[in-house]
Amino acid sequence: MLAKRIIPCLDIRDGKTVKGVNFLDIKEVGDPVELGAKYAMDGADELVYLDITASHEKRKLFSELVQRIAANLNIPFSVGGGINELRDADILLSAGADKVSVNSAVVRDPELVDQIARGYGSQFVIVAIDAKLEKGRWQVYINGGRQPVSKELFTWAREVQERGAGEILFTSMNHDGTKNGFACDALKELSEILSIPVIASGGAGTEKHFEDVFKSGKADAALAASIFHYNEIPIPKLKNYLKEHHINVR
Repeated sequence: MLAKRIIPCLDIRDGKTVKGVNFLDIKEVGDPVELGAKYAMDGADELVYLDITASHEKRKLFSELVQRIAANLNIPFSVGGGINELRDADILLSAGADKVSVNSAVVRDPELVDQIARGYGSQFVIVAIDAKLEKGRWQVYINGGRQPVSKELFTWAREVQERGAGEILFTSMNHDGTKNGFACDALKELSEILSIPVIASGGAGTEKHFEDVFKSGKADAALAASIFHYNEIPIPKLKNYLKEHHINVR
């Protein structure tokens, strides 16, 4: 069985790492290059950098920052936000990113998933899906959780897998920043209907939440932000806990 991955997420706004609750109440928490290097030393398996305002403000990607991150990291990292065309993915790859995470643009133009997968391989493409449980249905949102669209989580995840996505990064907007646990039921369903890895995001607050998301939610990787940014759960402590609870981690 493949080892489960622990992935700190660094939301970037104006070159700084920030964090909010339910996609709101945004606060600065540090320098993205320094934080990334720290997490790599602590034993993180990968990192995700998301430019959280790029899609909304229609800004191009922060390729200079990606170059600095790549120069200071020895673990894989992906970058998302503002990827609107194949050229944007090319810029990121050239700057040193290992994967791209696409969200709003592929909802508007699903063919972009096919293009990136054909151009660089499925392993380069993460499709991020932000969704909120509303009246028993997982409603997909874009533009940093600002705009609902006519897509449902499970059908959309199946479609992007068929188009060539290599991984799904699912963020539950209901759970984001609450530290009350991941959306394990939805994650379990995603893992059962998909053949590609599922990364869980939204709700990490305790070591037990990670145990639950790997055992009950069947996630392949778990992503978190504030608990790492504020050193509430150091990564070495988390990995030791998971090993003690019979979860295979690196």
